Amino acid sequence: QVQLVESGGGLVQPGGSLKLSCQAFRSPIRLNTMGWYRQAPGKERELVATLTRDGDTNYADSVKGRFTISRDNAMNTVYLQMNSLKPEDTAVYYCQARTILSTYWGQGTQVTVSS
Repeated sequence: QVQLVESGGGLVQPGGSLKLSCQAFRSPIRLNTMGWYRQAPGKERELVATLTRDGDTNYADSVKGRFTISRDNAMNTVYLQMNSLKPEDTAVYYCQARTILSTYWGQGTQVTVSS
């Protein structure tokens, strides 16, 4: 069973930055797409950004130009650099990893943007 361990969430002021990390453990086969989703209170979970093993990215319109996704394939780790954070970015951020067989989720990390 693949385990995703996230870190890097916290409280930040508007305009600030945070970097999220997610490392996958015990993956028996190659991880293909890795990415980040988020869920704000009372809202559905939504895509933030994804990155394929070949380097193709997909970003939500709301984060384009502010967030950057990257990954270290050797370490099975995906990162999300978040700049110019806004209060509406407040949510629980979930890491996702996909193989050809399954999709896995992390436990979530809270990001709060508030003054």
